[in-house]
Amino acid sequence: MKSTVAVVCFLLACMIIPGSVIAEEGSEEKAIKQAALDYIEGWYEGSAERMERALHPELVKRAVFTDPASGKSSLQQMNAMTLVQYTRAGYGTKVPVDQQQKDVSILDKYENIAVVKVIATEWIDYLQIAKYNGEWKIVNVLWEMKPKEK
Repeated sequence: MKSTVAVVCFLLACMIIPGSVIAEEGSEEKAIKQAALDYIEGWYEGSAERMERALHPELVKRAVFTDPASGKSSLQQMNAMTLVQYTRAGYGTKVPVDQQQKDVSILDKYENIAVVKVIATEWIDYLQIAKYNGEWKIVNVLWEMKPKEK
């Protein structure tokens, strides 16, 4: 009898634990996606609050630009404060709502880090996001402009 009860308890535990793990992973993915959406939607809305909520204060956003005349590349960067100020100034609000692209894809997640791709209207962002003090924050962004349509 004891062995039957033990087997039933074991089987119940096997059924319950995976479900709670899946639920937890789903909520983590939602939180990661929300950080990315706060970033890109905050940009388009001119919401400095949403942008700031998404960013780690020590964020660095970088892009490589190559001078077509010389062929020399330079690494340009901005920090979290600059990005929040540009958002507050409304640079993103210049994109008409019907032209705003904000496709978010979680490319990879491991424990407390994730890589997310954001396809925006004019550029592509690769976000490195980390769980920091219990919240998902964007730590690094590497981005590139989309080619101009001819």
